[in-house]
Amino acid sequence: MKIHPTAIVDRHAELGADVEIGPYAVIHAGVRMGARCRVHSFAVIGDLPQDKRGGDKPTRVEIGDDNVFREHVTVHRGTRDSITKIGSNNLFMVGCHVAHDVTIGSRCVIANSVQLAGHSVVEDYATFGGLAGIAQFVRVGESAFVAAGAMVERDVPPFCIVQGDRARVRAVNRVGLERRGVPASSIAEIERVFRAIFSRKTTRAEAIASLVSEDELAKRLIDALR
Repeated sequence: MKIHPTAIVDRHAELGADVEIGPYAVIHAGVRMGARCRVHSFAVIGDLPQDKRGGDKPTRVEIGDDNVFREHVTVHRGTRDSITKIGSNNLFMVGCHVAHDVTIGSRCVIANSVQLAGHSVVEDYATFGGLAGIAQFVRVGESAFVAAGAMVERDVPPFCIVQGDRARVRAVNRVGLERRGVPASSIAEIERVFRAIFSRKTTRAEAIASLVSEDELAKRLIDALR
């Protein structure tokens, strides 16, 4: 274990044998993070939530493996009996904020200065452009793409691109699906379902009610919109 002499490490923190702690880092009691995570300069992980209700019960952040937190990232712990939970293999770029009680899946990319408000949910493989903002209790579906600067006040369907202020659904996230390794046949079926739901030929409720698909991912899109 390599601990710089200027670092302050509480004796009750739980550190793996191969952990490296750089200059002026502060590690409090109760810290135990997933394997192979990297926390860069000036990032703050697990500080008190920005919540007026307060509460005396101890709360926490749960973090999986292989996450990267770049400079000035802030991740706040949960409120009361809740937790903030982060999966594995995520990249948090400079200055982004994860508020209290947020849940984030795995393999997400969250670009510079993205703001995730309290109780929001981000599913696996979601990607965010810089300066995007997600309102409280909003869900961002798997493999969705939130464009740079988007202000999101409604749930984002899985596999879709949203853009604008206020953000609206624009297209299927074909590039993200291809990078994920989704077969071309499955992408084509997702696009068929997307066109049927978001076309102007019928109401969305009518389209969703009549749609059926044998493709597992397309079913997830239909179910999410239901």
